[in-house]
Amino acid sequence: MKIFEFIMSEGFFDMFLDIVIIIIKIAVVVGVAMLHVMYATWAERKSIGRMQVRMGPMEVGFHGLLQPIADGVKLFFKEDIIPANADKPVFYVSPVIIMMSTLVSLSVIPFFDGFVVANINIGLLFILAMSSIGAYGIVLAGWSSNSKYPFLGGLRASAQVISYEVAMGLSLVGVMIMAGSLNLQDIVKAQAAYPTGMYVVPQIIAFFVFVVSALAETNRTPFDMPEAENELVAGYFTEYSGIRFALFFLGEYVGMIVMACMAVVCFLGGWTLPPFIVKIVPFVESVPFIGLFIFLAKLYVCIFFYYWIRATVPRYRYDQVMALGWKLLIPLALLNILITGVIKILA
Repeated sequence: MKIFEFIMSEGFFDMFLDIVIIIIKIAVVVGVAMLHVMYATWAERKSIGRMQVRMGPMEVGFHGLLQPIADGVKLFFKEDIIPANADKPVFYVSPVIIMMSTLVSLSVIPFFDGFVVANINIGLLFILAMSSIGAYGIVLAGWSSNSKYPFLGGLRASAQVISYEVAMGLSLVGVMIMAGSLNLQDIVKAQAAYPTGMYVVPQIIAFFVFVVSALAETNRTPFDMPEAENELVAGYFTEYSGIRFALFFLGEYVGMIVMACMAVVCFLGGWTLPPFIVKIVPFVESVPFIGLFIFLAKLYVCIFFYYWIRATVPRYRYDQVMALGWKLLIPLALLNILITGVIKILA
């Protein structure tokens, strides 16, 4: 009887409505993220093709627009080969860990004012935690394959994560000090109240450290040491094929989008425009969904930066990667924290 009364109560209806809204938000975020991942691969191949004076994908659809769909269908139906000596349970779960950790990270990112799946007060720490969990998937994939090249890739990934996770976390401390919060929505609103509308100007050192660390965290060129094709064939996912390989591929691109979103939210003002632009064009804030368009425009610029770096910067040696993290980025991040703290106290 009490259960029936609770079901019929207004509190149960409100709880049910909240759950439905969250499910709809999750479906929208995951769907849009997968669409962006699909065409981020196409945009990368076309952009790098132009930079290298070639056409990129052209055969499947108009200018290769259907190439990502063809690639997905091909990977889905390819044979799933598992090494005989692999640790099969760990081998199975490793790509899932990478994919899920990156997708879960999207849940705390505010894409425009009021739209976020989970508005938690420790959003900044949550992103860093999920990034660390994703690294476990890479390490476990290398170890469970029972092959020397994946194992070496996993070892490189563990060392790289330890080095650059520290630098990334320290680079975001200055943002946290200025905003006075770990909530990502609060950080965006604090930037809107700042004279420049963005933290990238006073936090330029932190922004540099974050961008370089984000490249290393997502194993993108020139920090793609865990999957260095020249030495390690394909690194930690050498023994993977079919749909499991596709999960690694998707996880890398979702991680790239997450890091780009973090740059937009923490340094580039999120969905807001700088005050001087609003003064010049005051009616821009009344445009429907303008916040989402602003966020996406900034996001696309950050993602293009990944492509640009890949096309222009050669891969570092492994000792150079380690030295850059420990000898340059971490000291710079600590210096930025010191400067930000002193200015905060004096102000």
